[in-house]
Amino acid sequence: MARRSSPLVIGIDSSTSACKAIAWGTSGDESGLAVASGRAAFPLNNPEPDGWEQDANDWWRALGSACQGLSQSLGERVADVVALSVTHQRETVVVTNSQGEPLCPALVWMDSRATAQVDRAVEALGSETLHRLSGKPPCTTPSLYKVAYLFDKAPALRNTAHICDVQSFLLWKLTGEFKSSPPSVDPMGLLDLSTGRYASPLLDFLGVRSDQLPSLVPAGARVGALTQAAAALCCLPAGLPVVSGAGDGQAAGLGAGIHAPGEAYLNLGTALVSGVLSKDYRTDLAFRTLYAATPACDTQGGQPSYFLETDLKGGTFTFDWLCERLLELPPSTKASHLSRLAGAAAALAPGAQGLMLVPYWNGVMNPYWDDTASGALIGLRGHHGQAHVYRAIVEGLAYEQRLHTSAVEASAGSIDQLICMGGLSEAAWVRQLFADVLGKPIIAAESQEATCLGAGILAACGAELFASSEAAISAMTRRGQRHEPGACQPRYSELFAVYQGLYPALRQAEHRLAALWH
Repeated sequence: MARRSSPLVIGIDSSTSACKAIAWGTSGDESGLAVASGRAAFPLNNPEPDGWEQDANDWWRALGSACQGLSQSLGERVADVVALSVTHQRETVVVTNSQGEPLCPALVWMDSRATAQVDRAVEALGSETLHRLSGKPPCTTPSLYKVAYLFDKAPALRNTAHICDVQSFLLWKLTGEFKSSPPSVDPMGLLDLSTGRYASPLLDFLGVRSDQLPSLVPAGARVGALTQAAAALCCLPAGLPVVSGAGDGQAAGLGAGIHAPGEAYLNLGTALVSGVLSKDYRTDLAFRTLYAATPACDTQGGQPSYFLETDLKGGTFTFDWLCERLLELPPSTKASHLSRLAGAAAALAPGAQGLMLVPYWNGVMNPYWDDTASGALIGLRGHHGQAHVYRAIVEGLAYEQRLHTSAVEASAGSIDQLICMGGLSEAAWVRQLFADVLGKPIIAAESQEATCLGAGILAACGAELFASSEAAISAMTRRGQRHEPGACQPRYSELFAVYQGLYPALRQAEHRLAALWH
């Protein structure tokens, strides 16, 4: 079919719990607006403590279903789609055979069973070398250690398995090409970020070859085209250009319009993720360093940009725990119950009437890098109820973000404001609370699907609709309500002084308890 109006691009976000496909406008009044969308969920399995797994084929089935819904919504405007790109949950890894079929369950980014493998890597290579090469201090999050855990369980996989990040697995299905991008692969912890190539010492530690890993294509560059089989599943035109994407954190930064130092994005999603741009490669225990989702058109002949990123693995996941594990609510009532709790929590005064929460439900990365860390709820009394716990979770996340942001500033310079997106940020009172706790302006990204929009921007650059990412960002991103620190800021500074001492005081007891449990 011939294109009849302004071009559209598709951003596909394969997250921890669902796949979303959104068609984005690229010109005129449509630019940066979601024209149509589709969504499909998939399960997250918890087979044992610290173990989080998925069937990688569920990602592919969900992608197909999401694209089918998108296509149905677009109708004749499917002909206007000129490219698609994929963003995805990071550090999640699956090993496949030479045809791209999974050989075992994928290990999700939250999986923290690889503590012995982290210790072995530190003994073999040293913490400083691991950090310098990969940009990430050793902990169970990067795929490097998860793959070592898998190979220890099934040594026969080591010499033949293909090691896939989520994007490379999906691109293989979409195009038949075993490729990915540096900002998608680097959360695996296998790249030398100073050179952009796979790091030989890290491959040697795993005992694998580089041809067992995806070939690297710059973000925003064409990977291939939709195969006939993929097009039939997705209800999209065969031959549609597929553009290399980026991990969800870096894509969120792009979709939030971050293109210069001094601004940070803040994603209040399943994990609590924030990042600030850096033109220089630097490492520090205050953050982990990743390639930014800089499109290929910006990097030709130049140097890549980096995100200095902080990450708390227990973001809105903590609300899932509250509903599913503590309150044992059925899925059909979860959303409505959380909405009622949020309304009651918003009416409480700062401090949740003496309740404080340390949100280390899945360990802690920066600034402590302690996989043994666990969450804590401090100050419980008989008058506390569900709404107090809800507010304590929100405040605990905000205190933790202040801890992160302050440490990044001490290492890399001032952060003037944070652009906020993600499910929890849809509530204005939550955005204001974060502004009060951080003592910095919080600005809502106009699109709460900034991660998916980032993929759309990469698709638009790959389709040569814009000459640079700055031009694409200018055309396709907008900002919403601005929240300045308010009257609650002094009270929250007092509460933060309590919070920042909690984990150091509890750390030894938590380690002793963990040793007894394991």
